[in-house]
Amino acid sequence: MLTHRIIPCLDVNDGRVVKGINFSGLKDAGDPAELAESYQNQGADEIVLLDVSATPQGRSTQLDCVRRVRRRLAIPLTVGGGVRRVENAEALLEAGADKISVNTAAVEDPGLLQEMAARFGSQCTVLALDAARFPDRDGFEVVVLSGRKRTGMDALDWAEKATRLGSGEILLTSWDRDGTKAGYDIDLIRGVSERTSVPIIASGGAATPEHMQIAIQAGADAVLAASIFHYAESTVQQIKAALLHKGIEVRP
Repeated sequence: MLTHRIIPCLDVNDGRVVKGINFSGLKDAGDPAELAESYQNQGADEIVLLDVSATPQGRSTQLDCVRRVRRRLAIPLTVGGGVRRVENAEALLEAGADKISVNTAAVEDPGLLQEMAARFGSQCTVLALDAARFPDRDGFEVVVLSGRKRTGMDALDWAEKATRLGSGEILLTSWDRDGTKAGYDIDLIRGVSERTSVPIIASGGAATPEHMQIAIQAGADAVLAASIFHYAESTVQQIKAALLHKGIEVRP
């Protein structure tokens, strides 16, 4: 039976982990290398590290931060933020990343996904899809620049296109739910799951094992969370134990 991954997320700004609500009001949450090692010891299946200020500031992800985190980790590490060219992705892989996520640059140049998949493999090419509900109609639109810009693009159409171009996984974040602890946006997860066949990492709004259970039942292959881990509201072990109790298969 397929097991589901529990993935802590490290949103990094100037070398420190931060967390806010709807991508704003960021507060310091600790050192990324120390937190990554702690989550690994708790049983995390992977770590996602996102440099949340790289794209808005027009720079690449800080390689030193990635190297420091990698030195403390034996589990897979996905890194994103500021990836605009294949060379940026290559540098991150050389610094210790196992997979590279790309959002804004892929929206601006979808061919980047093709280039990355051809050079590094689809398994290394992750579409970071940040989505918000349309303000004036049903459905979801893609947002970029760490949530600062609405594109008007239909998120489900973009997810389908991105997988055709070579993305082997989707990091799917609800901008509306980010940091709110109101639970994942199930309509968004279900919609993307029905339109694609690649693994989906659900992100945005997790507060309880029940939220994660519902997301998995809606089509998520993995569930990502930040606030509940950073502020010691739950440990990875506690989440996994609760999910196992609910009949959700997770990795030991």
